[in-house]
Amino acid sequence: MAHTFEELVEKQRAADQAHATAQALRAKGDPPAYENAWQVWRDLAQDVQGAVTVHAKERGAARAGVELEVKRAVRHTE
Repeated sequence: MAHTFEELVEKQRAADQAHATAQALRAKGDPPAYENAWQVWRDLAQDVQGAVTVHAKERGAARAGVELEVKRAVRHTE
């Protein structure tokens, strides 16, 4: 399934938020909640990686370059 760059950015934002939640639960010392949050993050991150791979392939672009652009768009917003 084709994804627009904007969809990739949204997927990465969701994965980053899930990672932050997992880290917060880990610091809080709540193992069951942390394990659940970690699984959610892992699934979202896996989805992002697959979507980036497909997007790069369809555009004839380097996968690493697309991933870098997506992460920059998410993490370095003005």
